[in-house]
Parts: sequence; C-alpha cells; structure tokens
Amino acid sequence: MNLEKIKKIIFLTVKWIAICTTIGLFSGSASAFFLVALEWVTQIREHNNWIIWLLPIGGLMIGLGYYYFGQEVVKGNNLLLEEYENPQKTIPLKMAPLVLIGTLITHLFGGSAGREGTVVQMGGAIADQFTSVFNLDNSERKTIVILGISAGFASIFGTPVAGALFALEVLYFSKISFRSIPLSFLTAYIAYFTVELWQVKHTQYSIPIIPELTFITLLWMIFASLLFGLAAMLFSRSTHFWGTLFSKTISFPPLRPFIGGIILAIAFYFIGTTKYTGLGIPVIVDAFSIPNAPFDFLFKILFTGFTLGAGFKGGEVTPLFFIGATLGSALSLIVPLPTSILAGMGFVAVFAGATHTPIACTVMGMELFGVESGFFVGIACLIAYFSSGSVGIYHSQIVKGPKYRFYQNFKRKETNLL
Repeated sequence: MNLEKIKKIIFLTVKWIAICTTIGLFSGSASAFFLVALEWVTQIREHNNWIIWLLPIGGLMIGLGYYYFGQEVVKGNNLLLEEYENPQKTIPLKMAPLVLIGTLITHLFGGSAGREGTVVQMGGAIADQFTSVFNLDNSERKTIVILGISAGFASIFGTPVAGALFALEVLYFSKISFRSIPLSFLTAYIAYFTVELWQVKHTQYSIPIIPELTFITLLWMIFASLLFGLAAMLFSRSTHFWGTLFSKTISFPPLRPFIGGIILAIAFYFIGTTKYTGLGIPVIVDAFSIPNAPFDFLFKILFTGFTLGAGFKGGEVTPLFFIGATLGSALSLIVPLPTSILAGMGFVAVFAGATHTPIACTVMGMELFGVESGFFVGIACLIAYFSSGSVGIYHSQIVKGPKYRFYQNFKRKETNLL
C-alpha cells in the first residue's frame, strides 16, 4: 500500500469520525432539550386541563407555520426516506425548529402524538447540513441520512443499538453500503451518551417475571402476537385514512389542524379523561403491572391517527408503544401469561409491525427489558411483522425483504386461484 493510499484512508477515517461525533453531539443535545421541554409542556397541560380547549388555536398555529414557512419539509419522516431513496437536494435546516415547535404545541394543548418523529427529523436535518460542508456525493449523503435517523432514535429512547439498527432496517439493509453500518452505531452511541451527559433520564420499564417456555406458552404467544400485528395494521391504515380524508375535504391546509383540534377537544371533554392525550407514558408504565381496559388501545389508535392525520406534529412510535402495551396488558385477563411480559411483547411488536423493523424492535426490547426477554419479544416482533400487512406508518418507505416476498407470493397465488 503506497503512501498516498494510506493518507487517503486516514483522511476519510478522520472525516467520518468528525462527522459522526458532531452529528451525535448536536442531535443528542437537541433530543435532551426536547425531552426537557416536552416534560415541561406536559406538566403544564396536566395541571391545567382547560388548556385542551385551545387545541384548535394550537393547530392553526402549526398549520400556518408550515403553510407559510415549511411547505418543503411538511412531509416529515417521509422526506428523509425519499431523500435517501432518490437524493435531490439538502434537507432544509428549518425542518428542525419547525417540527420542534409544532410538537411542543401539539403536546401542550393535548394532541395525541409521539416524539420520535420530531427527533428523527431534527437529526436528519442537522446531519444533512454536512452534505454541503464536506461536498458529499449522493452515496455519502445516503450515509448522512442514516446517521441522522440513528442519532435521533437512539437519543430519544435511550437505546443506542436499536437506534443504529432501526436507521439501517427502516431503509432496507440490502441497499446500504457497509460503511454506513459502523458509522450508524458510532453516531447512535455518541448521541445516546450526549443525552446522558446532559443528565436527562429516559423512562424505565421492567419485566420482573419471565415465564417458563412450554408448547402451550408458545401457542399463547403466537395468538397474542397475531393480535399485535393486526393492531399495527389498524393503526397504520387509520393514520393514512385520516390524513387522506382531511386533505380531500379541507383544501386550505392550516384549517385542517384547526378543525381537527375542535373535534378533538370536544371528544376529550365527553370521554371525561386525559389519558389518551400526549404521550401517555404513565399509562404505558402502569400497563406492565395493572391489566388495562380492553378499549384503551383502540381509543389511542383513534385519537393518534386523527391527531396526526389532521396535521398536528409529533410521532407515531410512543403511541405505538401505548397501543401495544395496553393491548398486551388487557390480554393478560384471558391469556395465562404475566401482565408484564405481554405488555412488553406488545410494546415492541406493534412498533415492529407498523414500521417493518422486527430486528431493531427485538433488540430494543432486550435493551429496555433485559436480554432474558429476548425470545418472547423476538417471537412477538417476527409474527407481528408478518401479520401487519404491507402498509406501514411511513408511506414513502420501500418495503422489501421477507415480508415483501411473502405478500408478493400470496398475491400471485390469490390471482392464480381466481
């Protein structure tokens, strides 16, 4: 190996370590700030329930902000997926403050939404600015998008391995260069430790009892996992349905979250509880120890799909955790497995089905609940992945891999029968 080649390798190594470190630090710091701000607005809402009546005003503010200042970034996570698949132009940095402010407004006034979409978009927007700084080509830019997603996901949930894998898996492994894999992990860990340095804590979950694995236990696991997959399918289709309905019936985009906010505020008033507003973290935590009502997961599907479909900002993943955990918790009333293991299985399985990412979700389960739960969450994620249909929460996601081949073969057989 000649001297020039050694110099080039050293330069590329230093360049990418610098990029990963900077993205991790900036994205991790942005996530830390967002988590603190989100907790602050949540506490304001919880101590002032009347503020939910201002949800239409909050929706109008979000709608006007995106209409006049952010039409090119309104696609959110789907824009990141599109830019990875077909790079066109650098993602505007203004995506970060717009989605941050929009999400905080959504949660302040009681919209039912998540948080991962916000940090993934902030991470993607921050990361993509390095495209022009380092004059990166399209192949290198794809790596940048992966690093942004990885940093955002790892830092918001405190799961660096799952964050790195999610960024790779959601973009479909076979189209990713090998260079992206170690860089994704490096960035995820830097972002994760950055949040730790800011002393911002993540929610802790626990599965104290791992049942003995028997044939009967396995059958009950399969039954529950099929239901988790169907819940993921229902959520994905619900979100797309409301989004399509609002776009078809209300031509002026800022009015969609305004009208949606009116309907949501009235609905929350009549059901007489705020448990379906915001993230619903307390409900998720309780689901691991107390069996939930059978309709809790359905209400969360309805309200989150409606909230996001109307144009409010946030994410889908924490609501998916809510849906899966409460469904699993409710199933413990009829399924002879511990409440905590069913809640944990649902927690990650519904997420796996809705995002087509069973590997990342299995690893996430082990990071959150302990490696002892690995077989249970792995089976749940795999079955939910196959039983949730071909439509996920990200309509721009390219669905490939075993699930894609499974449904293609199923459609061909169905056509031949006809």
